[in-house]
Amino acid sequence: MSSDMQRTALVLGGNGFIGAFVVAALRAHGWRVRRLVRQRGAMHGQDECHGDLAGMTDPAAWREALAGVHAVVNVAGILRERGRDTFAAIHVDAPLALAQACVATGVSRYVQVSALGDPADAAFIASKHRFDDALLALPLHAVVLRPSLVYSAAGSFGGSSLMRAMAALPWALPLPGNGRWPLDPIAAEDIGELVAQALVGDARGMYEVGGPQRMSLRDYQWHWRRWFGHRGHREWHIPERVVGLQARLGQWLGAGPVGQTTWRLLQRGCVTGDGALARLRDDFGVVPRTLHEALAQRPAQVQDRWHAHLYVLGPLLRGGVVALWLLSALVGWITPPETIEQMVEGSALAGFAPVVMARATASLDLVLALWLCTSWRPRWAVTLMLLSVLGYTLGFGLGLSAQWLDPLGGLAKNLALLPALAVLWVLVERRG
Repeated sequence: MSSDMQRTALVLGGNGFIGAFVVAALRAHGWRVRRLVRQRGAMHGQDECHGDLAGMTDPAAWREALAGVHAVVNVAGILRERGRDTFAAIHVDAPLALAQACVATGVSRYVQVSALGDPADAAFIASKHRFDDALLALPLHAVVLRPSLVYSAAGSFGGSSLMRAMAALPWALPLPGNGRWPLDPIAAEDIGELVAQALVGDARGMYEVGGPQRMSLRDYQWHWRRWFGHRGHREWHIPERVVGLQARLGQWLGAGPVGQTTWRLLQRGCVTGDGALARLRDDFGVVPRTLHEALAQRPAQVQDRWHAHLYVLGPLLRGGVVALWLLSALVGWITPPETIEQMVEGSALAGFAPVVMARATASLDLVLALWLCTSWRPRWAVTLMLLSVLGYTLGFGLGLSAQWLDPLGGLAKNLALLPALAVLWVLVERRG
């Protein structure tokens, strides 16, 4: 496609896991991509425009984003509702307003990356399918793709990150039950290629999307385990009741990659209908790769093993830091005043109201521990923890230098705690 004939595609969810591969595929096919990004006040790149789906439920709200656009790809989606980000707004109202704006402005091509599953299993699926039906009823050249389990050897997100982390554990492969549930796993790169072909081909309608190799969850996980380089055949079968309880807890907490929606979809089996693969080949000219082929084309690197291991260790580190700060807050408040004054007697710290300082720092520790338990700007909390530990280390290290020789660690433990907090700062705001 020559530069003067280059067409522009507006991509919703282009910064997400699947969306990033869609964007890469479109660019490889000569498309100019405009990604809708949510950050308000950020300095947007040339390929970005601002937009918050929760507030774009009227066709008029899409007028600016659609200027100069020839096609739309929607890969946006949420697994849990939070505040204004509801299934109705993100999955139905906003993309439908966009589709109606496309009709009004003459943008004729619209590709929707939906989700495979039974609407009875989850509001997430039901809302996706509700929009799918509304989209296909409009006078647009529309294609709806409903993928099975999506993976990539190049990266992962959410549930796929958890599955890779479980496959990379060193001693045995954990499996929910016996891992019997069937899957038609599809590479994210192949979805990107399907989207690119859908924007230029004649195909219309809804397509179920899966790979050519149907396998059980157990077989899927063993493919990944061998990719990581593990040998042996040991498995750890986790009772389904325990997994179900964890899914309910994750749903209630609104955190973690596995909730009741994911668990129900897995139990039902994430597979395409008869003839789905042949339709993809005939209508798009795309034959998805098997999992074995995709993994063979991209060997595992040390960074893949790091990510898989840190996916498990990151939350443990965060929980340990929270527990340490809560304990520090408790000790700071229950230590008798005379004990505090005795500790600093004769030192430079004795003249700085040590009891008041101890209670104040204990209160700060409590605030930071509770803050880190939330999902609001956790890096700020870790940054303040780093600064406070550095301040404690310098203050007590100079004022009470004997603490360096404390047989139980005293200040010396901070030499390990500071880099541990730096690692947590990296891990705490992950999108995968």
